[in-house]
Amino acid sequence: MKALLLTNEYPPNVYGGAGIHVQYLSRELSRLCPVEVRCFGEQWEESGPLTVHGAGWDRSGYTAPAHLHSVFGALQRCLEFNTRQIDADLVHLHTWYAHFGGILAKQAYGIPMVVTVHSLEPLRPWKREQLAGGYDFTLWLEKTALEMADAVVAVSTETKLDILRLFDIPEEKVHIIYNGIDPEEYRPTPNEELLRLHGVDPELPYVLFVGRITRQKGIIHLVNAIQHLDPGVQVVLCAGAPDTPEIAAEMKAAVDLARDAHGQVVWIEKMVDNDTKIALYSHAAVFCCPSIYEPFGIINLEAMACETPVVASAVGGMKEVIVPGETGLLIPLEQHAESPFEALHPDRFARDLAEGINTLLRDPDLCARMGKAGRQRVLDHFSWSEIARETLALYETVLASRST
Repeated sequence: MKALLLTNEYPPNVYGGAGIHVQYLSRELSRLCPVEVRCFGEQWEESGPLTVHGAGWDRSGYTAPAHLHSVFGALQRCLEFNTRQIDADLVHLHTWYAHFGGILAKQAYGIPMVVTVHSLEPLRPWKREQLAGGYDFTLWLEKTALEMADAVVAVSTETKLDILRLFDIPEEKVHIIYNGIDPEEYRPTPNEELLRLHGVDPELPYVLFVGRITRQKGIIHLVNAIQHLDPGVQVVLCAGAPDTPEIAAEMKAAVDLARDAHGQVVWIEKMVDNDTKIALYSHAAVFCCPSIYEPFGIINLEAMACETPVVASAVGGMKEVIVPGETGLLIPLEQHAESPFEALHPDRFARDLAEGINTLLRDPDLCARMGKAGRQRVLDHFSWSEIARETLALYETVLASRST
């Protein structure tokens, strides 16, 4: 059996959890069956059981508004995915960027289609700021792909419940397969020089954030919490790739205010390489994930694998990853009755984040115990090799049902 994975992100163009998922899943899955990845970019590899074919993007002739370019670019590359002969037995999609490619492959080549849900468009209404009317198209595209899929993979129990609530899909078609981590790669490292290169003082305890500057990741709430942190602690924001210029400006203004109030804020305004990221995780006193929507949250596994306790919002899959009081703390996110997407009391949420972080910072022994417990939980439950086996078993089930 050969599997075809369609994705926007693939190394070296990885900026979020979905890209990390495809990177490691394809590697482990190729040890069990032939795997071809078709992705956005210039990647090209044709050797062994894992092959990679990138699709470029020529928008030189685009005269559409700039906010629609990413939507039309995705469709252009999805078409290219299919004009190249497909010889796989099954196609597996990752994020809405690849959905049109999967729909074409299912219809034109007659192969079954599996979709992994890394996030759901109806639960990310702030994307309209970035895509405008293109957001309505992505809503339609996601709904179409999910409802015609032969199987849907949810990365957490809460994600499965959201899928069943929002779409017309039989429950037996929705399967839970978690994200994972490579604990041999993500492990504590003593390398402090990488911290100094980015302006971080390894002699001072610090709170770490890693992620994109988006509404979803809730970084503004952490920045607003900085004024309530105990003195003597650094805050390290490894945060780049803002969704829009408006969000970038809002972030800069919030960081400037936080520096005036607290002083010790280091903002690394780019996505760093893995060695640097692992060093940052390893030396952090606390990792903070203040997302307002998070189907799973691989970054929490990365921190836990590096023996760092986590303070995170009590939303989505993070409630299944973090064990409160054992591997970190979960902070309730109060929400609008009409909208589950924004904190009802952002000031209160910022204060609650700060209180959780301060609680751990004041007890280094507790942090150490939580760090050890977090790594053990990663080893026990979130192995990529097991996730690959579960994925292959799902493929076999889908193919068997098509043959009966």
